[in-house]
Amino acid sequence: MCADMIQVRWVPPSGGSRHATALLEDISSSGACLQMESSVPAGSAIRWSSAGQEFEGFVRYCEYRDIGYFVGIEFRDGSKWSAHAYEPQHLLDLKDLAEARRRETRRTSSTSNRCNSPI
Repeated sequence: MCADMIQVRWVPPSGGSRHATALLEDISSSGACLQMESSVPAGSAIRWSSAGQEFEGFVRYCEYRDIGYFVGIEFRDGSKWSAHAYEPQHLLDLKDLAEARRRETRRTSSTSNRCNSPI
């Protein structure tokens, strides 16, 4: 999960060109999820660049949820994301979060065992 502001451009299936600011909510090697204030039709070609890396793909879904439109993007071949090439400023790695939780649980568990042991 991440939260970078990006400028996106898209071409809807009906033609023409549009652009808007979006919040990069999530990114993986195969696609991304953007939060936007406007709807983007499924099937639209969409693109943006971040930190010098170009991303291109197609809109697979666009759903309105409480705070805006969530737009699912499938990257084109050759436009895959890699953490080595570009890491969003506010990337939250869930593996790191889970490992920190396991360490905290082990630390808490060992501390409570010492407190409960007889003297």
